[in-house]
Amino acid sequence: MADLRREINEHNVRYYVYDEPSVSDADYDALMRELQALEAEHPALLRPDSPTQRVGAAPLAEFGSVRHAVPMLSLGNAFESDEVQAFDKRVADTLRGAGLLGADARVDYFCELKLDGLAISLRYENGELVQAATRGDGQEGEDVTANIRTIRAIPLRLQGVPPRVLEVRGEVLMNRADFERLNQAQAARGEKIFVNPRNAAAGSLRQLDPRITAQRPLRFFAYGWGEIRGVQGSDRAQSDMFAAVTADDAALPRDTHGSMLQWLAGFGLPVNVKYNRQARGATGLLDFYQHVGRIRPDLPYDIDGVVYKVDALAAQKVLGFVARAPRFAVAHKFPAEEATTQLLDIEVQVGRTGAITPVARLAPVFVGGVTVTNATLHNEDEIRRKDVRVGDTVIVRRAGDVIPEVVGPVLEKRARDLPLFVMPTACPVCGSAIEKLEDEAIARCTGGLFCAAQRKQTLLHAAGRKALDIEGLGEKLVDQLVDSGRIKSLADIYSLNVDELAVLDRMGRKSAENLVQAIDRARTPTLGRLLFALGIRHVGETTARDTARHFGSIAAILDADEDALLAVHDVGPVVAGSIRRFFAEPHNRQIVAQLREQGVEPVAQAEPQGTSLAGKTFVLTGTLPTWSRDDATRHILAAGGKVSGSVSKKTAYVVAGEEAGSKLAKARELGVTVLDEDALKALLGL
Repeated sequence: MADLRREINEHNVRYYVYDEPSVSDADYDALMRELQALEAEHPALLRPDSPTQRVGAAPLAEFGSVRHAVPMLSLGNAFESDEVQAFDKRVADTLRGAGLLGADARVDYFCELKLDGLAISLRYENGELVQAATRGDGQEGEDVTANIRTIRAIPLRLQGVPPRVLEVRGEVLMNRADFERLNQAQAARGEKIFVNPRNAAAGSLRQLDPRITAQRPLRFFAYGWGEIRGVQGSDRAQSDMFAAVTADDAALPRDTHGSMLQWLAGFGLPVNVKYNRQARGATGLLDFYQHVGRIRPDLPYDIDGVVYKVDALAAQKVLGFVARAPRFAVAHKFPAEEATTQLLDIEVQVGRTGAITPVARLAPVFVGGVTVTNATLHNEDEIRRKDVRVGDTVIVRRAGDVIPEVVGPVLEKRARDLPLFVMPTACPVCGSAIEKLEDEAIARCTGGLFCAAQRKQTLLHAAGRKALDIEGLGEKLVDQLVDSGRIKSLADIYSLNVDELAVLDRMGRKSAENLVQAIDRARTPTLGRLLFALGIRHVGETTARDTARHFGSIAAILDADEDALLAVHDVGPVVAGSIRRFFAEPHNRQIVAQLREQGVEPVAQAEPQGTSLAGKTFVLTGTLPTWSRDDATRHILAAGGKVSGSVSKKTAYVVAGEEAGSKLAKARELGVTVLDEDALKALLGL
């Protein structure tokens, strides 16, 4: 227990004081839960200075300290659904015992996002911001008033008629897009690169020079309050932590947590009203958790869970507090998105275009809800910037469903004399030379389709749903066909027969017949799909379709020079040059000829059915009731419209379905017309 306390305290100092985390959130939570379990098992050994009895660490001396009039406590954590259900049961049982909840009634809660930033207390006197402090150890924090005053989201003077004293509790954070731009600027100046938005926000706020803070894109959301005096002439009210008051409840202007936040918003304080929700009982809490999990990738900032608070302030007061957290609130955390593990090796993979991508081979680690053994390292320059070496203990991040990445090494755990990674000079698959152009960060294999790795990726791309749509031609089967030498080019797919396919691993006769039927259906693709299937660098689905419509035949595209290609809508010099170089290669022209020999005859790209939407740009967000995004895209394109992935002033319509995210908010901000599925169908005349 002593060792655990010492280790946790060291991590607290690194995290809260120096903004340099030495372990991942998952590892820290595991240490804390182990200590809590031991203290519960041996209560006689519980010490008042245990990290389970306080929050954070002491403030830095340079800032000066501020003693909180009302302690800034932390929250208990729940990680599983049964823990949330147990929390709800404890709350309900207590409130029923106090006569505040009926026998069959369920508890009303206020639900919020658990923002991943830095907790701050703002003190207003007579409506003017006079002091700002970090949480510190919960009793004392650091005076960061000068830096807080530089954050534009925080009002220096409150609107309306606020109380004589109002302490506002909230979170300073940084949006992911702002974080990326900040790191790019830091790298350009040769300065410190931040690990994540939370540490960027904390490091920015705790600068000794407020002028540096003023240059950082910090934001703020209020989620609670501390001391309140002078409401409607009363000096008796002072609140605890998030809500419950120690004196006269009547002095507070509202009786629920949600209504109190509305009251704060009325003074011009930022409150996260867009995502806050009310819920009833454990079922409502878990529904909110699932909802936030679905929209999490679309949020502009990082969160690490959600927070549930009993809504009624009178109920909060009855429930009270334990040593370091309220009994009326709990944080339901998402599976950890960062964890530490050992980097066993760095290998390189060869992509469809020959791109050489370093991949980290990791000791298995559970992060973001899955067990991760591989993670991307992007490119050689990124490995150098992060100073990642084989044998390091590294931090691995997985956000949403994206590919896991190595954030960086834990330098304190590095063994001496670990060698630097050196990019190989020859392709590990075909032995061809690897080259890196001066204007590109990516190194590439020069082997082309001679390289089996590029051939496999090209075939998988061509068989994809947006290209030739050959259902059943997956990675395992392509591996067998290429490794055996049966397929050397795209055209060879069309010569496959049932008998030879049926004897392959994981294939039966019925599967072989289905695959051959899918191949036969792919003998008459649209010209745009065939062009996309060829895997020409820089040519995406939309460019392939526009090029097909412009030229009308594969023969015309084969003979087009760069000037002719530049006449295609949205085709610039880079794309035109890429198409021209592709068809200038004899082996690529040979593949086109071989496809025709196999009976592949692309059909002309259909012209739009109407012109009413010509040039109109649509953005799709959320889940539509009956159409998939591909369905909606196909109908919009057929009507002459365009589909984009981002909302701008040029967007004509945003089509929003269930769980629409930040794109919908952006549309409303810009005044873009928002359609549901029925309205889209009406616009299309369907």
